[in-house]
Amino acid sequence: MVSKRHNHLFYRFVKMKIAIVVLKFPPKWLAGTEIATYNIAKKLVKEGHEVHVLTMLDEGLPEYELDEGFFIHRVPYAKLLFSRTLSLWFRFFLKIRSINPDIIHVQSIPLSVPAFFMRLITNKNYIVWVQGSDLYAPTVFLKLFSKPLLKEASTVIALTDGMKIEINQKCKRDIVVIPNGIDLDKFRNELTSSLDILNKGSSANRDHTIVFVGTLRPIKGVRYLLEAMSIIRLTNPQTKLMIIGDGEEKEYLQKLTSDLHLNACVSFVGKVPNDEIPKYMKNADLFVLPSLSESFGIVNIEAMASGLPIVSTNVGGLPYLIKDGINGFLVNPRDPAAIAEKSLLILNDMNLKERISQNNLFEAEKYSWDYVIERLVDEYNKVCFHHE
Repeated sequence: MVSKRHNHLFYRFVKMKIAIVVLKFPPKWLAGTEIATYNIAKKLVKEGHEVHVLTMLDEGLPEYELDEGFFIHRVPYAKLLFSRTLSLWFRFFLKIRSINPDIIHVQSIPLSVPAFFMRLITNKNYIVWVQGSDLYAPTVFLKLFSKPLLKEASTVIALTDGMKIEINQKCKRDIVVIPNGIDLDKFRNELTSSLDILNKGSSANRDHTIVFVGTLRPIKGVRYLLEAMSIIRLTNPQTKLMIIGDGEEKEYLQKLTSDLHLNACVSFVGKVPNDEIPKYMKNADLFVLPSLSESFGIVNIEAMASGLPIVSTNVGGLPYLIKDGINGFLVNPRDPAAIAEKSLLILNDMNLKERISQNNLFEAEKYSWDYVIERLVDEYNKVCFHHE
């Protein structure tokens, strides 16, 4: 009889054809899901699998290309809002059928519609990796159809234990928890040693830099971080804020910065390539994420890998990443005073800052892409080969 360990080793060498369906994809789109999908595809190829990424067509980009060893299929779609969704579903269905993968991996519940019909017609297996927006900002469609789409999936993956609980309220079934990952090597290369992190804040009187990284949208709550900066500057006038990212709220936030007389201490860096994020984080003292809703917050993991203490809102999946007082502090959303209080606590207490920095460097090891991909491939194998 073959042991489970031998089964595991055997299936690790079985190569699969995998179709990953994601609505948006780099280089134009660089939010958490898009970057995670890119890394998943790249890592799966390195393991020897044939990977096809299906996404919507962005202007100026080819409908088909080979990048980092995986295939990208960008499908055109109708421009009208309602017909756009239907046309995307239909074209994804046709593309999946032509590729004929061993497994379909969809990066949100709505995108499982074409996989759902493939399942009905050809009995093809599909996996749903549920995103936070599916749970914390559901559309009418999701409220009506999440249950059958999840129920028919071969496997459902949640990013956190909190998301697992939320999914189970929609559909009672087995759910696997696998977090998003990060490329730890990028951050290790920026840190010559953990001592660099600890020595950055050796004096409470030195200039301090707070950093925010994310899309400038109302849901990210950056306005409350700016209001917190007005409070922070009263006791720490040398503190500065770097805002990295772009988006629809940029002009409003720039005006608010001017109205609060913060132009001298707030810099809008704009969108930067993901590979450059470690450089900015290395030169900061504190990371703040003031989101009103957040499923996972991959940027929190990047801050951990940079050894940065974190002040984050107590929303969505963030409490499952940030342990209050251990690797950062949690505050209520829309509370500038609380953001300021916890930020000052960290910036003015070097022993606390050092302890949190060390905890975060250790915690980040749990989110390496190698570990995440190993877990994911195991789930693929269970679905494709039905082993236990």
